[in-house]
Amino acid sequence: MVSLRELATKATSTLSDMPSSGTRNIHSMEGIIAKMVDLETEINQDIDTLVDLKCEIVSLIKQIQNTEYQTLLELRYLCFKTWEQIAVDLGYSSKHVFYLHDKAVALIQVPKSSYHLG
Repeated sequence: MVSLRELATKATSTLSDMPSSGTRNIHSMEGIIAKMVDLETEINQDIDTLVDLKCEIVSLIKQIQNTEYQTLLELRYLCFKTWEQIAVDLGYSSKHVFYLHDKAVALIQVPKSSYHLG
């Protein structure tokens, strides 16, 4: 995206003995700007989808009554911590963290209208 933006705003001149035609190639500039707009639109749509997905994940985690399970799921799926980091943070062995994770995930009921990435 940055390289397209730089290309769109780049102005260069060439010194030559030949007289210039006086016209610029505005078609390539239009193409670059159109690509930028399309990419920005696509990125914004992806961001909106990810924000909605994160809100849905938060909602699902909050439905679990056990705060220890909530914390574990938040550390893993919202903070993106490794299993080892979670074990250290919670003061458990990795094996116990996996056990708790299995218990927590079993309590989650994903709605049928959930997002599918890919």
